[in-house]
Amino acid sequence: MSDKVLMKGNEAIAEAAIQAGCRYFFGYPITPQTEVAAYMAKKMPKIGGVFLQAESEVSAINMVYGAAGAGARVMTSSSSPGISLKQEGISYIAGANLPCVIINIVRGGPGLGGIQPAQSDYFQATKGGGHGDYHLVVFAPASIQEMVDLTSNAFDVADKYRTPVMIIGDGMLGQMMEPVTFQSKETASLPEKPWATTGTKGKREHNIINSLYLNPEDLEKNILERQERYNTIKANEVRYEAVGVEDADYVLVAYGMTARIAKNAMATLRKQGIKVGLIRPITLWPFPTEIFEKTAKTAKAFLSVEMSMGQMVEDVRLAVNGACPVHFYGRTGGMVPTPDEIINEVKKIGGVL
Repeated sequence: MSDKVLMKGNEAIAEAAIQAGCRYFFGYPITPQTEVAAYMAKKMPKIGGVFLQAESEVSAINMVYGAAGAGARVMTSSSSPGISLKQEGISYIAGANLPCVIINIVRGGPGLGGIQPAQSDYFQATKGGGHGDYHLVVFAPASIQEMVDLTSNAFDVADKYRTPVMIIGDGMLGQMMEPVTFQSKETASLPEKPWATTGTKGKREHNIINSLYLNPEDLEKNILERQERYNTIKANEVRYEAVGVEDADYVLVAYGMTARIAKNAMATLRKQGIKVGLIRPITLWPFPTEIFEKTAKTAKAFLSVEMSMGQMVEDVRLAVNGACPVHFYGRTGGMVPTPDEIINEVKKIGGVL
């Protein structure tokens, strides 16, 4: 496809995955991401792919493990409580050095919470979630077009570094519709995976996919090698958007849908003569630390705006490293911050209110 088409966010993710060469999807329905699975259920049989609704999220993520081990481009999707159920399997996938893509369309929590949008899974996504020394690469789109582009890129990054990659959005992004353009990929050009368990055909030694290392020296060696890949990811895969930070006295920090609201507030404040900028992390892990270090040299204060009680703000404070104050404003439980609320917070910080 090259022309723009109007699509819902969840369905756009699914189509982007298909066009990126994903031919295996294992999932389980949960609001507000069920349309991802529904789209895959409709399209996969028509293109020779596999859609399977597992009996649970636990089953689904272990099916992802199997398909990834066989070298397939594979994806699963869920929403907050379902991602919690997948955490052990995600840790196993990371421990086995397998590439896959995981979609989390976040809803309010903890517990069953509510089906309204939230950003309260930031800790879960960026600080591990499961057990052991591992990371997910975490992309946070702010538009349906970016959902498409980052889903495509997620498969490439997963294969390049042999790591699970998460796309994290909220219920608004999953349910809203915007025009998007798809850039089809040639699936025949997908990277070879000589490590995959595809059968030896009598020509090589057996490949073994495993995350169990009973010898502590072997386990440490494996973890250290993976850490080197994480360091390479930090050096090469950081993404962010910075708007108006060069002369900003006050810098808003937000990701996903909240960043669009913050950008609206920034424009209004600029018109009122208050110099405000915006940093939007696109990779939540690795976090774009350098732009914060640079901006903190000239800014008077930062304001982290989130649909949570304050999670990303901890990484903002670490990045700013005491160079100037870091404030927080959040709504939670499915409530969404408004531009006026953000404007008022900036004015309070600046002593205008």
